[in-house]
Amino acid sequence: MAEPNAQNLKLYTEHPKVVEPQLDTLAGVPGMLTTFQATTGWSLQYVAAEDDPDNRNDLTWSAPVQPGEGDPVGYLSLEPVVASSAFDLESARAMGSAVAELFGEMMHLRHALWQREAELAAGVPLVPLEDEEKHLAERLEAVLKGGAEAVGCDAAALYMLDDATTELKLRSSWGLPFDRLIEPARRLQGEFADLEALLGHAVVLEDTAVMKRWKVPEDFPAAVCVPVSTPTMLLGTLWVFSSKKRNFTDQETNMLEVVSGRLASDLEREMLMRVGIDGAQLMKQVGVAERMQQHQLPSISPVLDGWELAGWTDQAQTLGGDFYDWFSLPDGMLAVAVCDTLEQGLPAAMAANTVKAALRSHAQYHDDAEQVLKKANLTLWTGSAGDQFAKVFCGLIDTITGRVNYASAGVLAKIVLRPDGWESLGHSFPPLGECPETDYESLDYVLQPGEALLVFTDGVRDALDGEGRPLSEAGLADPLFHLLGLSAKEMLSAARDILRHHTAGSQPDDRTILVIKRT
Repeated sequence: MAEPNAQNLKLYTEHPKVVEPQLDTLAGVPGMLTTFQATTGWSLQYVAAEDDPDNRNDLTWSAPVQPGEGDPVGYLSLEPVVASSAFDLESARAMGSAVAELFGEMMHLRHALWQREAELAAGVPLVPLEDEEKHLAERLEAVLKGGAEAVGCDAAALYMLDDATTELKLRSSWGLPFDRLIEPARRLQGEFADLEALLGHAVVLEDTAVMKRWKVPEDFPAAVCVPVSTPTMLLGTLWVFSSKKRNFTDQETNMLEVVSGRLASDLEREMLMRVGIDGAQLMKQVGVAERMQQHQLPSISPVLDGWELAGWTDQAQTLGGDFYDWFSLPDGMLAVAVCDTLEQGLPAAMAANTVKAALRSHAQYHDDAEQVLKKANLTLWTGSAGDQFAKVFCGLIDTITGRVNYASAGVLAKIVLRPDGWESLGHSFPPLGECPETDYESLDYVLQPGEALLVFTDGVRDALDGEGRPLSEAGLADPLFHLLGLSAKEMLSAARDILRHHTAGSQPDDRTILVIKRT
């Protein structure tokens, strides 16, 4: 990018220097060093890092003060004060090393506190005022005006990148005609000054007439272009223009970089404010949906002589795809269901609502669980884009005879608990939503008085302990069949205790348990 009159072009690259805290800023250090000398007869002095004692040959001993963050911030040097000291060199070195380690730890804590306070400052929530003192447009123009006047310029302009990073559009200006705002965006390709600025340089053009290749966007004799960016995003460029040829000092260029930082801060604040407000509104809606999903789970067992039901669902996220359900049907029949959609979060909740509505609807006019699942499968498949699937247990219970007509889609744990043991009713069939023509098998089991049917999802069966072992069907069934004398609610509470004591770490999946007991 050669330019004939290169003496009229200046590029500034910012290399911020991190200021490390110095040991001598710690309160109590001078007193510590004085006490050390009075006690040992040896002088222990702090030497700053730039006065590296390793470059000196006249020191008896030195130790770096290392806070664990890069190079040492300084050194402790050891020299005898009196010839007949009570402490020999080895003893003085040992004490000096201990003091150096202590000071290094103190510096490490100070550095960590320094970083943490800045992080906490960034975490302060943005609260929009009901009546902002100035609109963003006014604030940007005021910053442009203040920055231009501070360096003796006559106009300033803020150009923002588009989403594709191919164009620069004037978004705010001071000292330029208002109709500049309605002019089309500038193509970034070939705009050498803007491109150089976006690389992190401040481009100073002290005589634009002989530097036409740099393509100053306005007709001014001198100009400066600096980047406008956050630590993670390039936003655009800031231009300031002078109505006469002139030099720009390093201090003026630094001032313009500060102004660009203020512009970036205002723009980022506005972006975060909008994201925060939208996010807060979304969280409120998600909270409402969570309460609705929770309230839709049945909490009162049907009043049926000889039958007790209890269920529990715990979603891994705010919303989830697990549910249990029961509802009464004509002629003394009772329908029960357990569902586990193969997603999590909002998509799972939407699929679960579709499955629940389909099961409740189709069970009203079908007396066979296989037909209910087949219709629910068709509903889910036709109502989605082919990406919603669910594992479902559907049971139709004759509360007089105890006959349970059931069908399953996918693999869910189904266990009959009897006084003398337990039996798995596990069968594997394709999940709902996989194919519109899937057939499911209808099975029967007569639940005897004193027995219970336990249905639970993968989140329970596959829950891992601290050694990575799953709970499994046996892990829940073995202790529970001894508790058949309890009510359904008490058995459910015992099952949850077993799961809680077994599980280690976070909950990766939604979990549901349904207990159906014939008393």
